[in-house]
Amino acid sequence: MRSSIVRVLFLFSLSFGVAAQRLPGYGADVSSFTVSGVSSGGYMAVQLQVAHSSRVSGVGALAAGPYYCAQGSLWTAYNHCMTPGAWTPLPRPETLQGHAERFVREKLIDPTSNLAKARVWLFAGTRDRTVEPEVVGALEAFYGRFNAKPVFVKDKPAGHAMVTEHAGNACGATQPPFINDCDYDAAGVLLRHVLGTLSSAPKAASGRVVRFDQTEFGGTRRISMADEGFVYLPRDCETQRCRVHVAFHGCRQGVHAVGERFVRDAGYNRWADANRLIVLYPQATARYVWWTFNPRGCWDWWGYTGQNYATQEAAQIRAVMAMVERLGSESEQR
Repeated sequence: MRSSIVRVLFLFSLSFGVAAQRLPGYGADVSSFTVSGVSSGGYMAVQLQVAHSSRVSGVGALAAGPYYCAQGSLWTAYNHCMTPGAWTPLPRPETLQGHAERFVREKLIDPTSNLAKARVWLFAGTRDRTVEPEVVGALEAFYGRFNAKPVFVKDKPAGHAMVTEHAGNACGATQPPFINDCDYDAAGVLLRHVLGTLSSAPKAASGRVVRFDQTEFGGTRRISMADEGFVYLPRDCETQRCRVHVAFHGCRQGVHAVGERFVRDAGYNRWADANRLIVLYPQATARYVWWTFNPRGCWDWWGYTGQNYATQEAAQIRAVMAMVERLGSESEQR
């Protein structure tokens, strides 16, 4: 009888999966760190960088537009900040600059004077019709308002996707998992720019992917974040102090949509192995309730989590920052 009960409980646990572990502390250097992302993840990376510009020293954004482009409006996000037209123009850079400076006065983001020294790398595919290249150009103009000097790559025939050297769909595609083989190592190029000189990457990653519980950081489904996130941990980072890079997936690209494809195939991990770099992969997820309507599992760049979505008070930004702080805490049993 007892053995039957144990068997039932075991099968019950399998049906719901094994709970993710608590995110360990690895003693990483998080006094400053870098971020990047694609599509909504690119918008999120920019929001995090601008909000915490005293600590986020570099940002890479693929297929994403300027900070606070949507200004709290889904209509503006979709019509003005993805495929702008004559009747739906992009917001003016000086308007968005004004919003950022207002947030500084309200002590919601770090001083914008920090942006002048930020390392900024931008990418727009010539075949991207989801987020038009001119939108990424507006992000370049936004940083230019603060005397930053972005690098803008805009000559690759890529669709709307994370661009890689070998993995994924044909270069011009716009379809799941939104990872395209363009014979161009976007992750490696952007990491070199935001971090400086790097050691050459091996052909394949050799570290390990750690699945962890996001809910303890406030990253719950209520704010359209998945229960679990991922960290890529190079072998050297098990015993040595490492830097941290945060990589944000795009819409329909989280673990519930494409599995671990972005975590494993976006191109960051082999560079992490060679350069003592921990890569944090937070996860958003789809939500269908009216108060958090996010059916494509996008990061919040238009305000579905609240009016302060682009500031230090943003629920998603607070959750991710808490994860970064944990990575910087002293090593724990792991």
